[in-house]
Amino acid sequence: MSDALSCPVTGATEPLPEYPLPRAAGCPLAPAPTAQALRAGKPITKVKIWNGSTPWLITRHADQRALLPDSRVSDDDLNPGFPYVNAHRAEIAPVTPRLITNTDAPEHTRLRRTVNGPFVVKRIEKMRAPIQKIVDDLIDEMLAGPNPTDLLKAFALPVPSLVIAELLGVPYDDHDFFQRSSSLVLDGSAAPEDARRASGELVAYLDNLIRQKTATPGKDVLSEMAGRVQAGEMTHAEAVSMGVAMLIAGHETTATMISLGTLALLQHPDQLALLRETDDPKVIANAVDEVLRYLTIVQTGVRRVAKDDIEIGDVVIRKGDGMIFDLHAANWDPEVFPEAERLDLTRPARIHQAFGYGPHQCLGQNLARLELQVVYGTLYRRIPTLRLDAAIEDLEFDHTGTTYGVHGMPVAW
Repeated sequence: MSDALSCPVTGATEPLPEYPLPRAAGCPLAPAPTAQALRAGKPITKVKIWNGSTPWLITRHADQRALLPDSRVSDDDLNPGFPYVNAHRAEIAPVTPRLITNTDAPEHTRLRRTVNGPFVVKRIEKMRAPIQKIVDDLIDEMLAGPNPTDLLKAFALPVPSLVIAELLGVPYDDHDFFQRSSSLVLDGSAAPEDARRASGELVAYLDNLIRQKTATPGKDVLSEMAGRVQAGEMTHAEAVSMGVAMLIAGHETTATMISLGTLALLQHPDQLALLRETDDPKVIANAVDEVLRYLTIVQTGVRRVAKDDIEIGDVVIRKGDGMIFDLHAANWDPEVFPEAERLDLTRPARIHQAFGYGPHQCLGQNLARLELQVVYGTLYRRIPTLRLDAAIEDLEFDHTGTTYGVHGMPVAW
């Protein structure tokens, strides 16, 4: 069954569409129809966001590839015209330390260098066996526990939470706190004061933890950053803020990809069978990239602002104009991915932009890929009768977070 075959690919585009764009009813895994219509007709056009400003929306894969690495395209959210995701982000931008998520070169280059080491492929690959054990242990617990169960709570959230806690050196016993706080920070519908309080609690938590790592270092990323602070390579505030960003991104997005990826595969039993019946690492790795392409869970877009006039196609993006890159629309671009609405695990999908593109491409993409390879290569083989224990239209999807997801996913076997 294909989620997308009966889904619309056109939508009203006048007056200016409000972004984020709504998905079509009954098509929870497909990009917004308006985004697909714009990609076909007006691939670079204005949209309206929460504060009434009108940044450019870029929906074509080729245009995103041209603009995201362009030095005139800035990730610095202190530049006038930056299209903030919500009021909370606009409010805290002036007091947020400079990070890899809100700076340009050369500052971005310096900061990226201080945290890049633990996330390179060779170091991440050493985590394959520990991640495999985490996955197997959680599946054992699922099989010994209630049937049906909520895959999100029993498996999808614990896997990346355990992994990121191990990698960073964060006590897993605190996972309820950091999951709850992270969700509030990412929730676009949350009251600014609630998001601000949750953000402050996370900062205080990481501040205390890094001070502990400074006094008693371990073999983890936070200890490495504490060492870099002592060496004068980064400030304590930078280390704290980077730790918060890693903790939030390190579990929220991968948990979503485990649950939504499983949902997508259950909706496509022929593709699930291909994955279930192979132990070829290359086949599994390609399948992970195809599911990443198909779902592209960042639903608020990648946000940038022009530092200079930029001419692209028949459009001139002026200095100070905000830009939003709709990654999902680009990853369903038929010029790059023929029959993009089909989930095809044999498709060469590596050129997708689910992790963004250019110098600000996701720091943790190697870790995310590894976790998903272990999960997708294990879960469906060990529980071959896994099935959704609800109608897909009865699931509650998250339309307010930075990433798109599902609030619960009942499964049985």
